[in-house]
Amino acid sequence: MSEPILTEPPTSSQPRPGRPLPPGYPADREALRAQLRTLDQLPGVAKPDPILTVDRIERRFGGMTAVSVDHLQVQRGAITALIGPNGAGKTTFFNLLTGFDKASNAAGVFGGGADRARWSFEGRSLGRTNATKVARAGMIRTFQLTKALGRMTVLENMLIGAANQPGENLWVGLVKPLWAKRERENIERAEELLRRFKLDEKRNDMAGGLSGGQKKLLEMARALMTEPSMIMLDEPMAGVNPALTQSLLEHIQTLRDEGTTVLFVEHDMHMVRHISDWVVVMAQGEIIAEGLPEDVMTSSAVVDAYLGAHHDRDLGDDDVLTTGVIRAISEEVADEVASEAGEGSR
Repeated sequence: MSEPILTEPPTSSQPRPGRPLPPGYPADREALRAQLRTLDQLPGVAKPDPILTVDRIERRFGGMTAVSVDHLQVQRGAITALIGPNGAGKTTFFNLLTGFDKASNAAGVFGGGADRARWSFEGRSLGRTNATKVARAGMIRTFQLTKALGRMTVLENMLIGAANQPGENLWVGLVKPLWAKRERENIERAEELLRRFKLDEKRNDMAGGLSGGQKKLLEMARALMTEPSMIMLDEPMAGVNPALTQSLLEHIQTLRDEGTTVLFVEHDMHMVRHISDWVVVMAQGEIIAEGLPEDVMTSSAVVDAYLGAHHDRDLGDDDVLTTGVIRAISEEVADEVASEAGEGSR
């Protein structure tokens, strides 16, 4: 499969009409990157203006520790990529932060205590908050497997994502003038986003009939119905054909340029290098590296995490890691040969 043609993002940031950029937000990508270049590229490094701060979060499944993050900060207004080999704990980490799972060392779980998990979003503690309250706080996520409701239209899927819907109240819903105005505003917002994501012609189609890439676009568009401060994307490019990959990349860059913080999981290193402002690397549930994409993705720690610490060593007889295995295999083969010879002489 050929790689899509990637265009450079715009150098200036213009807020969407009616939505000002956050205070102190850099005017362009280079200003943001200049701030990040001054940081030490070490796990847990403090950011100039963190929107998300995580301390001592763990998730254990029986005797296995899936996530163990001592400290992590996500820079406001940046595109941060979370990468790592399969099984590193990236999706579990997303689930913990967004309230879809509970940390093993959260308050009230396994005793809590001084080492209990803590994480905050825009200064607000989220350590004991469910997924609904996390979303209302302004931190929205998408899923690796899209969650479109196939038997509802594309527009209906969008309206599900709208916040502050008075018509959902049992008694208010009986009086149309109390919710009709908000309903019209939600429909206008949904149609605006569908035009932006080039799904407006599908507004009345059943969501189940969309292609995999279109479902990814729909899920991202629906996530923006609440105008979140931060969006977390779990493998947004997975299963997307090259024609739609470029479109998704442009949408992610536009989000950043409008002032939305983006944290995403992705395995395509070409994409990560192209659009990321900062990269965080997980392996075996821990943060092992952080830094600018052009630096951290070529570090020995990252290469070892993906390929193994001894990927570049020859399998020689003097290699202590392989000699024992080779000797055991040789002895087993010799025993089999001897056994077959004995049976043949009978």
